[in-house]
Amino acid sequence: QVQLVESGGGLVQPGGSLRLSCAASGFTFSRYIMRWYRQAPGKEREWVATITNTGGNTNYAGSVKGRFTISRDNGKSTVTLQINGLKAEDTAVYYCNALDAANNNRKYWGQGTQVTVSS
Repeated sequence: QVQLVESGGGLVQPGGSLRLSCAASGFTFSRYIMRWYRQAPGKEREWVATITNTGGNTNYAGSVKGRFTISRDNGKSTVTLQINGLKAEDTAVYYCNALDAANNNRKYWGQGTQVTVSS
């Protein structure tokens, strides 16, 4: 059974930091490109960051570049998103996504974790 379980969300003040984690199981994690998306209230889900299956390359949306860092541990089947310098506009549900590097039609989603930035 494929599972992606996000954790680490919460309420944080502007300028604060959070570390989101996504634990994967039920598939060969090292074969999958991992991505983080987010969906703010009333808005469409948007892509945030990507890390290749080997971890050798990362890519970020312009709105988060320099503040967010994606990383992965293939030995532990986890991907993390370190978020620094949080802004109110970062408030959203953050989702972990796994994309098969060899078959882009195969993808999985987690259930999401809420990040709220407020003073």
